[in-house]
Amino acid sequence: MTLDVSAGEVVALVGSNGAGKTTLLRALSGVQPVTGGEIRFKGQRIDRLPPHQRVELGITQSPEGRQVFGPLTVEDNLRLGAYRRRDKDISHDRDRVFAMFPILAEKRHLLAGGLSGGQQQMLAIGRALMGRPKLLLLDEPSLGLSPLLVDQILDAIVSLRKGSMTVLLVEQNASAALAIADRGYVLETGKVAHSGTGQALLADPQVKAAYLGI
Repeated sequence: MTLDVSAGEVVALVGSNGAGKTTLLRALSGVQPVTGGEIRFKGQRIDRLPPHQRVELGITQSPEGRQVFGPLTVEDNLRLGAYRRRDKDISHDRDRVFAMFPILAEKRHLLAGGLSGGQQQMLAIGRALMGRPKLLLLDEPSLGLSPLLVDQILDAIVSLRKGSMTVLLVEQNASAALAIADRGYVLETGKVAHSGTGQALLADPQVKAAYLGI
């Protein structure tokens, strides 16, 4: 399987359950070891690097299920996202996250475990952004959310793209993901079955029938 993401793109990775989408993201971030092939980032082979070194190179992930630190405050969760940084702009980036998700600013001193599912998803994305990523991996950001909150999360992803953020998006809501993506890949049992621009995949009869419920 060959898959590439260019700087400044939002690339959507869609497919049925068990297709390998989350496994791929975990392999990219280093949480899951790879048994074959290569992963290259900005020309450098990284599949043998530990996760923290990949973070230092600029790869951060908002994982499936959010996985926020419930006993810690919202602000402490965000600061943990910057744990590898030693610069003086951490507070500035925290304020940028608060500007993107104002509800997090309101609840900054509350425990993350008491947030709603949508608020925890915003916090998980914000925590990943605190690492100043060159590549942001988003795993199922709309999972379990109401339609209104899904729209808010997707709007946030669009705003990141306008800021030239590079995003690899795994999403069960294939129609929504492809609608905002520059390009997309459809996975089937770990292999790329279809690829193209987001709009081309939305219009592809095979993709529509198999993955979009149309």
